[in-house]
Amino acid sequence: MSTKRKVTIAITTIISIIVIVLCAASAYLYTVISVPAKKSFLSNATISRNNPLYQNQQWFLHTKKDRWFETAAGTNLKLDAYYIPAQTRTNKTAIIAHGYMGNKDTMGVYASLFHQLGYNVLIPDDRGQGQSQGDYIGYGWPDRRDYVKWMHQVVRRNSKQSKIIMFGVSMGGATTMMTSGESDVPKQVKAFIEDCGYDSITNELKHEAKQLYHMPTIPFYPIEPMVSVINKVKNGFFYGDGNSVKQVAKNHRPMLFIHGSNDHFVPTKMVYPVYRASKGPKQLLIVKGAGHASSYQHNKRLYEKTVQQFLNRYVK
Repeated sequence: MSTKRKVTIAITTIISIIVIVLCAASAYLYTVISVPAKKSFLSNATISRNNPLYQNQQWFLHTKKDRWFETAAGTNLKLDAYYIPAQTRTNKTAIIAHGYMGNKDTMGVYASLFHQLGYNVLIPDDRGQGQSQGDYIGYGWPDRRDYVKWMHQVVRRNSKQSKIIMFGVSMGGATTMMTSGESDVPKQVKAFIEDCGYDSITNELKHEAKQLYHMPTIPFYPIEPMVSVINKVKNGFFYGDGNSVKQVAKNHRPMLFIHGSNDHFVPTKMVYPVYRASKGPKQLLIVKGAGHASSYQHNKRLYEKTVQQFLNRYVK
């Protein structure tokens, strides 16, 4: 066998091995990031008695919850939600979006907050999480269309005089921002509040690849597009489609942005481009010392005061 032939075989073999490794890594990462399952990197810590939000959680655990249902946009997937009427009849409703691998039961402390402010509360389970159907995590992008449908259901069931606000934490914060840019958000939606949402799905995945797997930037680039293609084939969207900055740039309603100054899961720096992009009245709260999705717990009084004053300003 000639030397040239040997070199060609060697190069072909190396390329084949690289392709196989990239495909295997992409399939593995897709399973880790997009398939609903227990995630070792997520904390499931319970709220203890000395936690400032303990009473909020206890109220939620013991309060009566109705069940609402919806069909996910563009699919036959059945979505499940809790609906908690306000103590005093009102046309104000808060729709709450949960975080990554969360569900309606993980948002109890926030349900308590809005209930105390006199709102009806609707907390859906996103596709593939909680008791909603589906086998993938949408990171807020397909879910934004589902939340528009939930909004219209509130209007149908609670009256055309409804005054709706949407609130979300972490992935739910990104979902809130992505929803804000949709052209068919009903006029009854008066404001949005997002807490520690990411500026884009791709940027968040890149950040987590570094944090969880210590993956440098260079290997990430050939893998991320491959994982995104897998997601497109399976679930109908590229990760690059989910861009909070682009969506918020189409929003003209009031939006409150909240982020902890010590957030390393969704870096604090991600809040600034989305805040600048929003076209409507806006407010930014950086909670000093707070980590990811812990701003409410870290400074309960400041959080409640800021949310209440913001809503009093824009939801009359």
